[in-house]
Amino acid sequence: MAESWDEVTYIRKRQPKASQMRSQQAVIAAQRSGGEVETSKKWSAGQNKQHLASKDTAKLDRETEELHHSKVGHDVGVLIQQGRQAKKWTQKDLATRINEKGQVVNDYESGRAIPNQQVMTKLERALGIKLRGKDKGQPLGKK
Repeated sequence: MAESWDEVTYIRKRQPKASQMRSQQAVIAAQRSGGEVETSKKWSAGQNKQHLASKDTAKLDRETEELHHSKVGHDVGVLIQQGRQAKKWTQKDLATRINEKGQVVNDYESGRAIPNQQVMTKLERALGIKLRGKDKGQPLGKK
């Protein structure tokens, strides 16, 4: 009983996985063989869409003002820079002290940043000066 290594015996053939059945090759093969092919496109399937596009579009149509994000004022950037230089810190030193990236401090000083109240609070505590409200630039502390 001499068996050769060239012969392969299949006991059963595996069914193709669902992803293989949906592949482009499987669809083309089914079309060629004359099999029944049903295709459907699911709208925003697998995404965390909370709102319909029509609602957002209508809201934008009703809006008359130009939509943009407010940036940190130039005066706040100057206050951050002056407070940092008074303590002889680099931007990287200040960023390390407030647990943020150096680019964040750079953006706040140059006025490109969108204000985040948590970051502003960290900056105020690290520099010891107020950056928000009527008394900007005043020492941070109780009155």
